Amino acid sequence: MIDLQERFIERRSFIYRLFLIYFLFGTFLLLILYQIFQLQISNYSEYEIAALENKTHEMNIQPIRGLIYDRNGEVLVKNVPTFNLISIPNKVNDPNSFIDDIRNFIDITLEEEAIFYEKFKSKARYNRELVIKRNLNEQQIASFEVRKHNYPSLFVEKRYSRYTDYPSILSHALGYIGAPSEVELSQILSEALHPRQETIFSYGNGFISGKTGIEKTFDNELRGKFGEKVYEVDARGKLLKEISIKNPEEGMSIFTSLDLGSHIAANKALDGRMGAVVAIEIETGEIVTLFSSPSFSINDLSNGISRDKFNTLINSPQKPFFNRALKGRYPPASTIKPAIGIFGLENKLIDWNFSIEDPGFFTLPEDGRIYRGWKKGGHGKVNLNKAIVVSSNTYFFSLAYRSDINKLGDHFSQLGFGSKVCIDCFDEDPGLIPTPEWKRNKLNSGWSLGDTVNLGVGQGYMVATPIQLAYYSGMIANKGFINKLSLIQNQEQSLSHLIALDNFKELDWNKLHRAMTDVIDSPAGTSRRLQDLKSFKVAAKSGTAELVSLDSKEDYLLIRENEEQRDHAIMIAFGPMPSPKYAVSVVIENGESGGAVAGPVAIEVLKELIE
Repeated sequence: MIDLQERFIERRSFIYRLFLIYFLFGTFLLLILYQIFQLQISNYSEYEIAALENKTHEMNIQPIRGLIYDRNGEVLVKNVPTFNLISIPNKVNDPNSFIDDIRNFIDITLEEEAIFYEKFKSKARYNRELVIKRNLNEQQIASFEVRKHNYPSLFVEKRYSRYTDYPSILSHALGYIGAPSEVELSQILSEALHPRQETIFSYGNGFISGKTGIEKTFDNELRGKFGEKVYEVDARGKLLKEISIKNPEEGMSIFTSLDLGSHIAANKALDGRMGAVVAIEIETGEIVTLFSSPSFSINDLSNGISRDKFNTLINSPQKPFFNRALKGRYPPASTIKPAIGIFGLENKLIDWNFSIEDPGFFTLPEDGRIYRGWKKGGHGKVNLNKAIVVSSNTYFFSLAYRSDINKLGDHFSQLGFGSKVCIDCFDEDPGLIPTPEWKRNKLNSGWSLGDTVNLGVGQGYMVATPIQLAYYSGMIANKGFINKLSLIQNQEQSLSHLIALDNFKELDWNKLHRAMTDVIDSPAGTSRRLQDLKSFKVAAKSGTAELVSLDSKEDYLLIRENEEQRDHAIMIAFGPMPSPKYAVSVVIENGESGGAVAGPVAIEVLKELIE
């Protein structure tokens, strides 16, 4: 007998299960329809863009770096095309025989061969170019050209190198380029249109950045803006064809204030000796000469130098990489005497008629210590004018002894010492104005009157750079006013400096100029031997910077047998007088006589600039 109640329960259970299945299938169908709607209608544009992006591949194009000119329009640094031998690995079946064939007409080094094999597979997979040999010469290019029909997977293409026709004369001023650091590379790529994509290089050595000099200071301006090239690619990322190109923007050219001719003259006059020459245009503060010797080749550093040659330069005792013009620290020696004279007149410690007897030495009253002059027996009765002309140490020892060290330090600071004087020079050293606080902190010793006396002739702890000496020379030439120095031509100057003087008047400036002119033109002048080297009047002050403190000339004759212990030769000068246009400073390491050794170099540079 059939249990109707049981059958009813089974039927109801079946209907429930059927409804559940319908519901699940219906929900699933709705989800599918919703997803189709999202893909085909709602997000169509977004997925279309993504599909196109997957179909294309963007590459950055490296921009060409801007040129660097001198003040007369001469190109100092340019981009020279070089030619590279480039392969298309995707079309090469047997890389070993491929390289062997090329070696029959072009020499391939073991290092170049190793790089080719290392990168071959990855370049072939994505259809990228692979450079086999860089910087082909004319013979190598010709050898390839007559055979290129046999090598469809090989071509020669132009790349650029950074180059100057004057690689050693302007190396410290211009600086050089090199491979960027990780931080620099990150900065460079942040300016590209596609920071994380690969780059088509315009330069044979890939990414470059300024390392020193103007190349470093104005790296951002010189660099330019990246372009882009878009390729169609397959699903594996293989390049198929070029779709579009946006050309890069060339970097901004830099028009410097440097004068090529004066650098050539400085290089010839120094003749390989260690030292520096800095010349400025007085009215504008533009640096026209920034020369340091010995030097190095910019082209070698920028475009490839052997490790052995680089190590030779690095380990050279002459330190060719050291920019003496900006970083060399030298006692200013007797070139500081005009500044001491200005201080004495301004503070009414002396006037132009005040005179003393110069016996050839100064005795410190407190302890009887002797400070000797350069001339045995002294110069007799000297006033300020004669003291400058004959460079009387005794006069300036005496004047410094009567000076307040703190006021004297402030005075030196107003003349540009102890601080950077150039607004766009690379890695300038500030020099040093010693003070009682400095000596106590640095040397754990108190300041003595003897320290102040030494400052009277530019000796002791004070050190200055050649560029500071040129700035100081220009300030004296321009009667207390000068712009901050710059390497850029016609730059709007917002930084200028006027020394604050209450008691030093126009007449005093004229008398100071006359005394410095007599340093050369007077029969008693310390640089009188320079008279016949020029056809115009020059105001000057020479100096001999002592490296070792000695009590007598006899002691010096013993130590000078070691050339490295000989005194430095220093000269500051400006001309043509009476309306000077250029000021110059010269330092020749271990040159001994400022007037006889540094003086002719200063005259040659001024002649080139003036005549």
